[in-house]
Amino acid sequence: MTSVTSPLAGRAIGLSAVPDPVFSGAMVGPGTAIDPVREPSEAVAPVSGIVVSLHPHAFVVVDEEGHGVLTHLGIDTVQLNGEGFELLVNKGDTVQRGQAVVRWDPAAVEAAGKSPVCPIVALEATAESLSDVIDDGDVKAGDALFGWK
Repeated sequence: MTSVTSPLAGRAIGLSAVPDPVFSGAMVGPGTAIDPVREPSEAVAPVSGIVVSLHPHAFVVVDEEGHGVLTHLGIDTVQLNGEGFELLVNKGDTVQRGQAVVRWDPAAVEAAGKSPVCPIVALEATAESLSDVIDDGDVKAGDALFGWK
């Protein structure tokens, strides 16, 4: 089983609370969401594996079992064109769980009129394939968010 940990500190709110129907309806996949602490921080890898997709506002890490985990930093943040985001790794890099991937400032995202809420999604998964999903309460980077059977 793959354990997926939080890429950032904040409050777990669950996907249904994400202000975007694509994520709240779990169309991208099941998972949870984090309302991040409003301070400059680094989003870290939620699993160890290969960075297969990397954008300033989002990244996907695939673990050795082939499980892909999407970390999406804020909602509609693609419209910021990378402003306020700093990539710390490259696409194709192998990363360890907890390794910094993107540096960003959720308060700046909010000031730009975007939601800083971060969906953490299990790609190509079903809700039934996840266990122990955390959708409420405070989390720190590295805390367990859900298991993948």
